[in-house]
Amino acid sequence: MVTVYDVPPEKLIQKTAEKLKELGIYEPEWTKFVKTGRSRERRPEQDDWWYIRCASILRKIYINGPVGVERLRTAYGGRKNRGHEPEKFFKGSGNIIRTALQELEKLGFVKRTPKGRVITPKGQSFLDNIAKEVRDEIINEIPELAKY
Repeated sequence: MVTVYDVPPEKLIQKTAEKLKELGIYEPEWTKFVKTGRSRERRPEQDDWWYIRCASILRKIYINGPVGVERLRTAYGGRKNRGHEPEKFFKGSGNIIRTALQELEKLGFVKRTPKGRVITPKGQSFLDNIAKEVRDEIINEIPELAKY
């Protein structure tokens, strides 16, 4: 059985983002104008960054769960260039993460527990099926990998 751990994260996240878009996950209107954290100077350049962030959050919950919003804010934070002053770490946007988690909860992929959010069996199955698709695509590209 193929799991999330067996495939490259970039390809898994991209494929998951496409599937979430097909499922019709809600993208708020403000995503066209917002920065993803204090450490950023501009909004994301990709038009579908919302779906990519939702897919990335779902993968992080699968791997690190149970996690809360604060741990995810730290994961999506970054260093801010402050001119002559030394760079400083700032956390990512909590509203983006909270809204994404709420949307993933509506789809039934994530649920709340007292210790934080965890992936549901439906969400785990969803990600494992996508991981299998990604693995099959990689094997089709490079047939020598089929024996592994």
